[in-house]
Amino acid sequence: MTPTFAIHPNPTTFIVNVIHVHPGKQDEAFRLIQNVVHYVAERQPGFQWSNLARSTDGLTVVNIEAIADAGDVDTFFADPIFREMFALLDEVSSSEFHTYTVGDLVLPKSAS
Repeated sequence: MTPTFAIHPNPTTFIVNVIHVHPGKQDEAFRLIQNVVHYVAERQPGFQWSNLARSTDGLTVVNIEAIADAGDVDTFFADPIFREMFALLDEVSSSEFHTYTVGDLVLPKSAS
């Protein structure tokens, strides 16, 4: 599936995973979540896309991921390899994730 831009939001679920890294472990945490996301992208049909980012202060890594349905989270965690890969983050960070659904799409005002 190729991501496309739409004026009206499609029913999409977003996972926002904020990873609070241990001192000096930002690059390692980034690599670990990157491995997890690539694993999911290659195997789970509910995966749509992900943005991975490092904070400029070196304290966090964020995964903003679009999936087809909130139930996909349970599917991901049902995979023992996924759970094992995701658990490696606990060695270099603490993390929290929340699930969101699209409520509004705000675009810049077009020039007249």
